[in-house]
Amino acid sequence: MFILAAKNNIIMYEAYLFDLNGTIIDDMQFHARAWHEILTKDLKFEITFDETILQMYGKNSELLERVFGKGYFTQQRMDELSMEKELRYQAAFKPHLKLIDGLGQFLDKAHQKGIKMAIGSAAIPFNIDFVLDNLNIRKYFPVIVSAEDVILSKPHPETFTKGAELLNVEYAKCLVFEDAPKGIEAAQNAGMQSIALTTLHQPEDFVQYPNILKFITDYQALDLL
Repeated sequence: MFILAAKNNIIMYEAYLFDLNGTIIDDMQFHARAWHEILTKDLKFEITFDETILQMYGKNSELLERVFGKGYFTQQRMDELSMEKELRYQAAFKPHLKLIDGLGQFLDKAHQKGIKMAIGSAAIPFNIDFVLDNLNIRKYFPVIVSAEDVILSKPHPETFTKGAELLNVEYAKCLVFEDAPKGIEAAQNAGMQSIALTTLHQPEDFVQYPNILKFITDYQALDLL
């Protein structure tokens, strides 16, 4: 059990819920480049790289619907574009695939202390398997909630509440690790505290979220008490 003194309260966490991209691996720039190439070169849509980053939350189909509008693509076409984007992302990122600094030791220590852990991500299983299996960390995560396991994506809390329920842990005793404002909002909507990684966004992008206990650039500076 992880005990953290936060805001003058002692909070006892029984579970850690991890987002994947930008939280376990530092890969969001690679996702952004793949999406920007699909949008601008393949689909001939005028959007800047920074604007692309702002659209990168939730399911791939939801991103396409935000950019082009609902009904613009058939579900089959969105599925094709989604897979093409993931294939380009994986090909570009695989030579750089590694855990964020300090996370290997952090996971091992948490596992030894009996803290339950789960993945709660808007990624599809194809990408989650790519990370967990290539980095040999699947053993830490008996529960995985992917884009295919929820009806509503972040910032809706379903991704994290479902993870907590599958771990059989009360929501308030789960600590969420996230890198995106919408993910932090999802944790807040689930009644969960969070730790924010600044792999893609800066602290000023999270000012509206009071559920953040700490900002970190990696896991080396995160102490378990």
